[in-house]
Amino acid sequence: MDTTVLGPDGKARCRWCAAAPEFLAYHDTEWGFPVADDRRLFEKLCLEGFQSGLSWRTILVKRENFRAAFHGFDFNRVARYTGRDVERLLKDAGIVRHRGKIEAVINNARRAQELVEREGSLAAYFWRFEPDAAQLPKPQTASTSAQSKALSRELKKQGWQFVGPTTVYSFMQAMGLINDHVEACVTRANVERARETFRRPGR
Repeated sequence: MDTTVLGPDGKARCRWCAAAPEFLAYHDTEWGFPVADDRRLFEKLCLEGFQSGLSWRTILVKRENFRAAFHGFDFNRVARYTGRDVERLLKDAGIVRHRGKIEAVINNARRAQELVEREGSLAAYFWRFEPDAAQLPKPQTASTSAQSKALSRELKKQGWQFVGPTTVYSFMQAMGLINDHVEACVTRANVERARETFRRPGR
């Protein structure tokens, strides 16, 4: 099966970005580009947790609603949420109203605060798990890795929730810890250039 599809400019891209109209811009400007911003990292890990059992399109089309509902995923603010906030969120039709996932975001916000206190930033910690590019499998042929399993295991030890190895692998793909664009995809080279100039946090 061909792994690419032609975009509106006639250039090849990862085939998955043609599955929904919302995916093209996300694929071209976000997915795989390296991120060092703690808020964005926390947001993505939370959204990956919400995606569990659902499609990414379901989450992506609701992303602005999620951001509004969770105060921009400012984990210092979310960590102060109470049961009243949980009930507020369960009534918000603009997001996925799953009590366990909502409560996990609040829990994880508190765990994020603890991690920042220990490590200085989420970014410095997460980027320690960046794999050696030479050891990566062929793009888009894996759903977990040794690194995603290790990060998942460490986060669970710290009390994080909804951070299984598959969820963590998707997070690593999206936040640029790996470049999983297929070889023929025009965006792969753009991501590689971004990775070359990216300053790894904590190094």
